[in-house]
Amino acid sequence: VQLQASGGGLVQAGGSLRLSCAASGSIFRINGMGWYRQFPGKQRELVAGITRGGTTNYADSVKGRFTISRDNGKNTVLLQMNNLEPEDTAVYFCNADVVIHGDSGLAYNNYWGQGTKVTVSS
Repeated sequence: VQLQASGGGLVQAGGSLRLSCAASGSIFRINGMGWYRQFPGKQRELVAGITRGGTTNYADSVKGRFTISRDNGKNTVLLQMNNLEPEDTAVYFCNADVVIHGDSGLAYNNYWGQGTKVTVSS
């Protein structure tokens, strides 16, 4: 299974970006999906998560500005980021809890995308 993230870039403060992450491979079902970010020298932190049924949760710092959504049929998760702030500058990673078709039947694994850099200038 691979997660391919895209959509990062450079934007001015107050601007918007949309991150996209597509999962591919021997997927039976994707349960929770999410976006994390990592600041230099820091551990990854949860930005937003979404269950298969669409229940969402957000870090306090992004509530009201970011929106996470998913398309179960396309195995994708999106992060719409509005009113971006310089403090949002980080590398963003998508994450998914995936039930896969393993050699011995179904198996459960957690996967990370490759990271996409978001830079917000002041």
